[in-house]
Amino acid sequence: MRKPYVLLLSLIGLFLGLTAVPARAADNGSWSVYPVASKVAARPYFYLSADPGQTLTDKVAVANKTGKPLTFRLYAADAYNTARDGGFAVRTLKERMRGVGAWARPARSRVTVPGHRTVTVPFTLRVPQGAEPGDHPGAIVALDERVDPGSGKLALGVQRAVGARVYLRVGGPTLTGISVEQVHLSQHQPLVPGFGDSTATIGYTLRNTGNVTLDPKVELKARGLFGRTLLDRDLKGIPSELLPGQSVRLTETWHGAPQLDWGDITLTASAQDTRQSASASFFALPWLLAGLVFVAGVVTGVLLVRARRGRARRSAPVRRSPRAAPTPSRPRSSPSARR
Repeated sequence: MRKPYVLLLSLIGLFLGLTAVPARAADNGSWSVYPVASKVAARPYFYLSADPGQTLTDKVAVANKTGKPLTFRLYAADAYNTARDGGFAVRTLKERMRGVGAWARPARSRVTVPGHRTVTVPFTLRVPQGAEPGDHPGAIVALDERVDPGSGKLALGVQRAVGARVYLRVGGPTLTGISVEQVHLSQHQPLVPGFGDSTATIGYTLRNTGNVTLDPKVELKARGLFGRTLLDRDLKGIPSELLPGQSVRLTETWHGAPQLDWGDITLTASAQDTRQSASASFFALPWLLAGLVFVAGVVTGVLLVRARRGRARRSAPVRRSPRAAPTPSRPRSSPSARR
């Protein structure tokens, strides 16, 4: 039976900022993968554009930083956002590919790189006629097929891979769209009001409903009773690259949340020329007060039930029992008869 393994993938620059990113290879310390420099300048990523039906060619470089030869499996993969934090990740070799992973083919599926040397491998990317317009992110991956054994009986083996990102845009109409879904607030109240911190965790799903990569921003607003502003801030930890069709579940901690209030929270996501909001209501009540309210409710319910039963007994008609038939008297015997 084959030992299960975890694939560790190093990808260049998990987040793209607004400023220029210096050209550098995707690197894990032992080997790196990067686009071969163009005639103009070095490239940090593959930035490609094509129309449906068009074929592109390019070259990827694999550099071995160790003193021993290394053999890699080369393949193209689709990219996606991780569910945990929305980071940029790519599919494994055994997963189904629908974009770059299905359209790009390296000239060699396996390559051995001598120690401290670099090997250049061409690849071809054929965009099918029916390809959907918009962004199709992916990567050219160099996978070390050796499995490093883990420690312990239940430990998983580990495979390592490095990938150079591919940003492909297919010509045609582009659509930007974003949605905020499944907004939920869970409260963490102190046992006794005023003794201890009160926090709330706000969970929500951010989804890219368009066909281009987004750099979203999310704003959180909280309103209490009578419309009082409790919170108004821009959220951090939002993925700077929300890929088309991808969604990510995010959470935000609200420190100093109200211990006694009634209101709602509103999350507004925006990116490029799209904007969408979603809300959820909350009712803050300390545990001790909530317990007292619960006990009072139970006692009130019991008293009401008893009162209803008492009224039912008093209003019920009293039924008289039927009279018993008179018992016939026995005739007295005369004194002479006794004798």
